[in-house]
Amino acid sequence: MTSLEDSPAPSLPLKVKSKSPKSLKRKRASQDENNPKKKPAVSQASKHEQKSKESGVIRKSGIDEAFTMMDGRLLSDYLAQRTRDFEKHLSMVELEDRYIPEKAFRDTISWEKPRNLDNLPDYLEHFSEKRNEEEGLAWAPTAKGTPHTIFITGAGLRAADLTRALRKFRTKDVPVAKLFAKHIKLKEAEQFVRGSRIGIAVGTPARVSDLINAGALLVDKLERVVVDSSYIDQKKRNIFDMRETFVPLMELLSRSELKVRYGASDDRLDLLFY
Repeated sequence: MTSLEDSPAPSLPLKVKSKSPKSLKRKRASQDENNPKKKPAVSQASKHEQKSKESGVIRKSGIDEAFTMMDGRLLSDYLAQRTRDFEKHLSMVELEDRYIPEKAFRDTISWEKPRNLDNLPDYLEHFSEKRNEEEGLAWAPTAKGTPHTIFITGAGLRAADLTRALRKFRTKDVPVAKLFAKHIKLKEAEQFVRGSRIGIAVGTPARVSDLINAGALLVDKLERVVVDSSYIDQKKRNIFDMRETFVPLMELLSRSELKVRYGASDDRLDLLFY
């Protein structure tokens, strides 16, 4: 008979030291880094900005020089990606309606001067067909509220600066029109546009769209839309970085009466990114 003293002692379960949540998190992060399938997707827009930052040309001296190197295909892709980033709720059909084709863009890569306020008048003259040597871009259609050029920017203060930069194109009878919401009510803007001959208009996308919708601003004689793409504000943002400016911009550029004329052989409408 076996005594209790000869019986083997019962084995105790080994105590396993549990890993802390922090260590588990670090381990998972390390595994994700080594697994290409786990790496987060990077949008084309982010790739564009990262590449520009690495090359040292983005957002220098208040100017995003990356846009000076983008042709129509790159600009079209960039706007499409930005649209998907900001408007994730849009269906495929709605995204297609917002799409701006490559043929819409006037290629301005050849312009080598800095895209600042001082060089803006020369830029416009360089990429615009003069009707005659005397008038140039100072001409205006006889119909009131019918500009040949609309310059789109993101803020009222910037629009005021652009208007001053373009004052060489104003005349006694044809002003450079300021079309932005700051300190100017929509009804006042409608009255001004309906009663004025306009060659060049400068405004924010939302206000320009409102004036078109109201029937005050006419686009049948419009030859070019210039987007203030290179300007960077004090917070290091351009017109494409903020939803409140980008979405109205795309709603304007994708209007059916404008899109039908992009790349057309007759009555062509150009998009220029300054």
